[in-house]
Amino acid sequence: MKRKIAVFTGTRAEYGLLYWLMKDIQTSETLALQVIVTAMHLSPEFGETWKQIEQDGFNIDAKVEMLLSSDTPVGVVKSMGLGTIGFADALDRLRPDVLIVLGDRFEALAVVQAALIMRIPVAHLHGGEITEGAYDDAIRHAITKMASLHFVAAEPYQQRVIQMGEAPPTVFNVGAIGLDHLQRSPRMELGELAASLGFELREPYLLVTHHPVTLLEEDPEESFRALLAALDRFPDFQIILTYPNADNGGRVIIPLLEEYARSQTHRVLAIPSLGFKRYLSALSKASAVVGNSSSGIIEAPAFGIPTVNIGSRQLGRLAADSVLHCAPTAEAIEQALTKALSPDFAKMCRNVSNPYGQGSAATAIVKVLESHTGPFHKHFHDMGIK
Repeated sequence: MKRKIAVFTGTRAEYGLLYWLMKDIQTSETLALQVIVTAMHLSPEFGETWKQIEQDGFNIDAKVEMLLSSDTPVGVVKSMGLGTIGFADALDRLRPDVLIVLGDRFEALAVVQAALIMRIPVAHLHGGEITEGAYDDAIRHAITKMASLHFVAAEPYQQRVIQMGEAPPTVFNVGAIGLDHLQRSPRMELGELAASLGFELREPYLLVTHHPVTLLEEDPEESFRALLAALDRFPDFQIILTYPNADNGGRVIIPLLEEYARSQTHRVLAIPSLGFKRYLSALSKASAVVGNSSSGIIEAPAFGIPTVNIGSRQLGRLAADSVLHCAPTAEAIEQALTKALSPDFAKMCRNVSNPYGQGSAATAIVKVLESHTGPFHKHFHDMGIK
């Protein structure tokens, strides 16, 4: 009998990273794929991206509604509570042998705590990383302590997970899973991408994604207005502007984003979700990635694209030399973007070394899942402590 591997996803970006892993589990001779979908995927406000998952050939085994129409701290906590109730029912019905969770979002914490109590082993992707500007940082480390298998994106992260007491034989450095698209996914030509978007896209353009900072004192509206002011100083560049995620303060950004696009219809496209194929196609031809998404840190360097990383959200994460960090002010963003768009910097980026690898993670993860059948009981790995 095939071992049941449940893959959990709550956002468009996370699903894009998991796509090839899901495909490889689907075609494995010894593993059976289950798909649990929740949160932003099910929300009309964020594009109902669960439909794309089905269009890609995956059967959704459980849909768990949890996302309240509120991004206040209280609203997020209540969403987590609803999610925990729904995940308990879904996991009880599906009874996977392993639950795969990527990253550090609040819905991931909700499902992992349910799996822990229900004695369902968790395999965690992208543990050991640091993002000091978001409460995701603490969530990521909490999931590490509840997980039994760890698939990390770089050697320093592998060492950090071991430092947290996880046994070395359970921690695998496979690289960043999103980079598998470099080797395996076809990309759209500019004309095809423009037709798909219904927007007369031309080069040069900027790919912009800005999320709220959830932990440090960085006002989401103020920093986003600073970003828009800086973008106005580059009128020769079109802009693809994707929506923020559903974290605290995200909804204050959306009306600003929509109004900015309405005011410059031929220059700015605002879109809730590109989907991973369009996103990677747009990324590969962008002049720069701007904002504070992890994609600018992890995927953009692999494409040789400059990144302007704004503010503190990604503070502490490993970054290639193609990533320019700046304060969340219009002047600082303009200065960083001017450097990013300079011919010399763009030339350097095309040959930059990416600390996250170049794309073979899914195959490595499936090999471990096929061979590692337990036991999953954990022991704290002390490092020289007597």
